[in-house]
Parts: sequence; C-alpha cells; structure tokens
Amino acid sequence: MSDLHYDVTGSGPVLLVLPGGAGHPMGLGPLTERLAPHFTVVTYDPLGLAHGHLGDPVADQAVPHWSEGAYRVLGEVVADGEPAYVFGTSAGGIAALDLLARHPDRLRHVIAHEPPCVTLLPDGERLRAELIEQLGGGHPESGEPTPYSVFLAHVLRPFTAYRPPTGLPRLTLAAGLDSRGQLLHRTAEFTAEHTGAAFAEFPGGHLGTLEHPATFAARLGETLLAAGQAPSAPPAR
Repeated sequence: MSDLHYDVTGSGPVLLVLPGGAGHPMGLGPLTERLAPHFTVVTYDPLGLAHGHLGDPVADQAVPHWSEGAYRVLGEVVADGEPAYVFGTSAGGIAALDLLARHPDRLRHVIAHEPPCVTLLPDGERLRAELIEQLGGGHPESGEPTPYSVFLAHVLRPFTAYRPPTGLPRLTLAAGLDSRGQLLHRTAEFTAEHTGAAFAEFPGGHLGTLEHPATFAARLGETLLAAGQAPSAPPAR
C-alpha cells in the first residue's frame, strides 16, 4: 500500500498542486473545483494531515522529502512519464522549486506562488529571523495539534532556509497583488531574478488561493497558457 497521500479530481493534463503551510489542502476545494474542468488536479498532502494523520508524531521537515514525495505522486498518476504542470504556494512553492531543480524533465511548467525563500535577499538572514519570530515558529507544539501548529513547529524554519539554484527552466514566480510592499512579494521578485524565471502577479495576497478562488484559478490557467503549453484558461465565476 502506498504511503503517499493525495486526491485527484477533474480531467485533462495533470496539474499537481502543492499546498502551503504543513501541506494540508484545507480550503482549496473551491480552487480545485474551478480548475477541474480543464486539468486533472492532483492535490498532494505530504504529511497526510487531511488523510487521518493529524496528531501523529511529526519530525522537522526537509524540502527534499516533500519534493521527492511529489515526484513519486507524479509517477503514480501521470501516464507513461509524461510531463505535468505544477503549482505550489508558500511552503508548497518551495517544494515545487526543488521538484523542478531535481526533475526538470518531468515538468511542463511550474508556478511557485510566494515561496518564502527569504535568504536569497541581501538582508535575508535577518529577515528570516524576524519572520520566524513574528510568526512564533520553531517552538515545540503545545495542546492539540493543528495544521498551522505543525507548520510553525516543523516546516517554517527549515523551509525558509531553502535556496533554489539558478537557471531553472519553465518556471514562473508569482506574488499577490495585495502583497505589494510586503516581504514575500519582494522575495518572489528576487527569486524570479535569481532563477531566471518569469514573474506574474495573482489576485489577492499570500492566501489568494483561498480568498479569490475563481479569479486565482483563471489567472493560473492564463499564466500556463502564456507559457505556451496549457489548455484554455478556466473562466472566473
């Protein structure tokens, strides 16, 4: 029995979705519903938090563990090794970058939305420390675990230390329109320059996938279409 946890909906080219936080896909239903008429949407849950494992012991997470898990998911759902589209947001965006760095031949195009690769910035180490302190991350969990407490205790610190390589192909860095002037918008722009990727703005802020699912899904389709490889963009509803 596979130890991978993911859900599949829709039809069309495969679009692998890597959620943020601790990888729990909570709240992404409206987004995937709007993508499903155009893509086979595969939502990866790296820790199985939405599949009965919330409350299980969790070790500090490593970016390669998530990206290699995502690669194994593609091996299970993509026929004959065909390349797939990938969308990752926040921590999932970092996993998407690492997946592209490790297995570029398996991916058609990757969109990484506000990945917190803050150490790439000239003042990155200071900003990373401030971000962790602001969010209260890196401390042991107390009380009943939640996806957010798992993120703070086991994902935030190691993932914000990740530095993607330069020269990544078929990549778009995205940031929210409402994030302008904020750290993660600046980080996305800088990461695009570092990797040689395109840069695009999406509806909403860091949680645009949850706050504006219709327009976000439309923008996601449009961005893939602009990359020259996607089906028709899903309409906003």
